[in-house]
Amino acid sequence: MKGFTEKTKKDLQKMKCLESKGEKNMKKKILGVLTVSVLTAAVCAAPVWAKGGSTFVYGTTGYGVEMGDEGLNPHYSYSGWSAIRYGVGETLFKYNDNMEIEPWLAEGYEFVDDKTVKITLREGIQFSSGRTMDGEAVKECLEHLTAVHDRAAGDLKIDHIEAKGMTVTIYTEEPCPSLIHYLGDPYGAIIDMAFGREGVEGDTNGTANVAGTGPYIAKNVTETQIDLVKNENYWGGEVNVDNVVVKTFGDASSLAASLQTGDIQGTYGLAYDSYALFEGNPEYAIWSCATSRCFFGQFNFDSEIMQEEAVRKAITMGIDKEGFCSVLMNGRGIPADAAFPDSFSYGNKAVTVPGYDPEGAKEILKDAGWKDTDGDGYLDKDGQKLSVRWLTYPGRLELPKLAEYAQATLKEIGIEVDVNCTSDYNGFLENGGYDVYVSSLTTAPTGDPEYFFTTCALENSVKNRSNHTIGDVEALYRQLHSEFESEKRGELAVLMQQAMLDESAVFFVSHLNMGIVTKANVTGIGAHPCDYYEITADLKIEEQAE
Repeated sequence: MKGFTEKTKKDLQKMKCLESKGEKNMKKKILGVLTVSVLTAAVCAAPVWAKGGSTFVYGTTGYGVEMGDEGLNPHYSYSGWSAIRYGVGETLFKYNDNMEIEPWLAEGYEFVDDKTVKITLREGIQFSSGRTMDGEAVKECLEHLTAVHDRAAGDLKIDHIEAKGMTVTIYTEEPCPSLIHYLGDPYGAIIDMAFGREGVEGDTNGTANVAGTGPYIAKNVTETQIDLVKNENYWGGEVNVDNVVVKTFGDASSLAASLQTGDIQGTYGLAYDSYALFEGNPEYAIWSCATSRCFFGQFNFDSEIMQEEAVRKAITMGIDKEGFCSVLMNGRGIPADAAFPDSFSYGNKAVTVPGYDPEGAKEILKDAGWKDTDGDGYLDKDGQKLSVRWLTYPGRLELPKLAEYAQATLKEIGIEVDVNCTSDYNGFLENGGYDVYVSSLTTAPTGDPEYFFTTCALENSVKNRSNHTIGDVEALYRQLHSEFESEKRGELAVLMQQAMLDESAVFFVSHLNMGIVTKANVTGIGAHPCDYYEITADLKIEEQAE
């Protein structure tokens, strides 16, 4: 056993005990799907892999490489979303149906001063590895998170953390009023860093297995499927379903077909025209909720044609949002003028933006010197056709539909739209091969406006695809980041959005009214405003009468 730690040696000795008790098949099964580090925890910890029992098979178009949420490692990209969605991880704080922050793994918190917050942890919680969750475990997790994650360090502004018993005290580099909200972000899922640390640290696609505190334990994790078993020692109460299988689907049509044939029992991400197959049918249940998930575009200011404000403004005025939401989203979309929906005081109703006005867009382009000189239906100027490279990806079924719809409506005002809908969109983002990038983002997953701006609007934001410093946004953000009063934060959020809109740097098209469709005998699952918390301990499959 040269090269193994003493702990690993002891755990492997325990594996020999399984063999001596005639459980070789169990050992082989575990070894077939787990790394040595995962195996160690599976043998040592009180929870064991469930055998038989009830199974829930869940199909989704919302999991995979295109979304950056493949796997369950919250310290990798957006994989924390999957850890939270599928019941493996939990955060210190969570959001209720009104997107208000509530304690979860934490019991409470206190701002000692503007740069210090003391968090008291809930007693009696164990990771699925068997380790007790205490202050030191939380400290280890958050320190690793901020060391490797591309957004967390900039959001949390942590200087250092102190742990003592069941408390952690976080000291920030500067006042951080939104800290508690950010600790509810899925990247803040608390995992046992002593479990499979080498795998987590070397993770290149989010699929390193992790030990969380949730109702389910991951048995197998790939980029296309997750196999889960219930956590027999879950702190939050009885887990009703023994096994959960999460499968990714490349297209929404096969998702609907699989639900109809019974291959799966629940879905997320159905095509909008597929809802008619299940609405009013007593064999199925539909769970819907308005969310802050937004479909929006960012203009690339590094592109010569996008540097012309008239072109950016004309595109914004030439997209029929109402038509897109009612026709292509089958009424499951809500037209968006801002990053946030009407339910937020700083959402759609708080900003001013030109509406759909194709004739007005034509006039703006005409005044800027764009004319159709060759009669091909598209405008040109100085020998250059007004052609826009529209970059998007197929992982969210709304995005290809939006590209096609914009292509048709913008043609009416003389703009050619060259659609590039590709899973390899990151390559085009890196080399600047686009004029407008259209994507999907949950803009207020923390129930606070700051997330959207830190993610998409600042000069150093990881998803600022405009490659441009927008008006007064940087200065306004500095005020927002240090403002503790919620009403004032909302006012600053309005000013920041308005600055982006006034410069025609971004356009918003639709907010999602998300839906989960299940068999009628499935309960305890539902849509949530923040787009998390899909698989929980409440999930239940009722017995059906013969």
